[in-house]
Amino acid sequence: MYALASVIGVLILIVTAFSIIFKGPRWYFKRNVRNSRPECMEDASLGSHGFLRTQDVRLHYVAAGSCSKPLMLFLHGFPECWYSWRYQLKEFKKDYRVVAVDMRGYCESEVLSGIHNYKMSKLVGDVKGVIEALGYSSCVLVAHDWGGLVAWTFAMDYPDLVDKLICMNVPHPDRFNEHYYDNIRQKFMSWYMLFFQVPVLPEMMISAGDYDFVKACYKNDQMGLRNKQNVTDDDVEAFKFAASQPGSSSAAINYYRALWRYPAEPRHNPVVTSPSLLIWGEEDKAFDKDILPGHNKFVKDLTLKKVSGASHFVQQDEPVIVNIIMREFLGSSE
Repeated sequence: MYALASVIGVLILIVTAFSIIFKGPRWYFKRNVRNSRPECMEDASLGSHGFLRTQDVRLHYVAAGSCSKPLMLFLHGFPECWYSWRYQLKEFKKDYRVVAVDMRGYCESEVLSGIHNYKMSKLVGDVKGVIEALGYSSCVLVAHDWGGLVAWTFAMDYPDLVDKLICMNVPHPDRFNEHYYDNIRQKFMSWYMLFFQVPVLPEMMISAGDYDFVKACYKNDQMGLRNKQNVTDDDVEAFKFAASQPGSSSAAINYYRALWRYPAEPRHNPVVTSPSLLIWGEEDKAFDKDILPGHNKFVKDLTLKKVSGASHFVQQDEPVIVNIIMREFLGSSE
């Protein structure tokens, strides 16, 4: 695996050299300093900012809605932050205590050194700690991408803490492993996971051109949103703010490094028992569409909803549709 990662790293290094030559070193090494949140992240309608400590880390979060309401906890993906849930925070705050966290190492949450600090047991422990620190005994857990991987695992480890689970564009981890090893197309689509095992280069790629990688994730025609009006230049600046905080890019990459270096022990019964909703943007370029069949053997009570024309970032690409799907799943009695 590491030999292949090295080959990919060499190829990326060549591409990097050409970028420096053709775009110029001034473009490549440009890094704007971002010491304060952009205005869009201070929007009071999204909620109030707070911090809490759990396990060994200080986590930042944004919360809205009455503390007397049930908890709806949001976990973001890569390369995102709490702000990726802006459309859902506004929609559900009247019915829930909505809380979107910056996962450890991201945006304004504390960055810890060492790859071991980003292994799955730490990430799952953070979710448990957040629920308890907020004064709740369970939650509706909503997650996307990397946050979804943590959420699936958390739901298996702590089923009593998950009233309902909503994951978006992320397969159950055992279904991913099953599909990855059997499907050459998924291997090609997941090339970046190997590249992220290489030291230094991934961080350089993310930060090049003042974090142009972040902009490309949301705006380019390959991976980006299909409804590009739903991610404005101000929104991109919010995600650049998150990625540019000291140590945040390395922390985000360390999630992938830890996933390979500290693999989870095989489970005797890797089944999620909480009622679960999987929302899937059908234009996802990170996961092969054939990964969806076969989930029923890993999720006892699964509802699958596909969103036609939506990208990997489905909750931002089609927020109205996603919010309707979520409400139908959660029940019309809210």
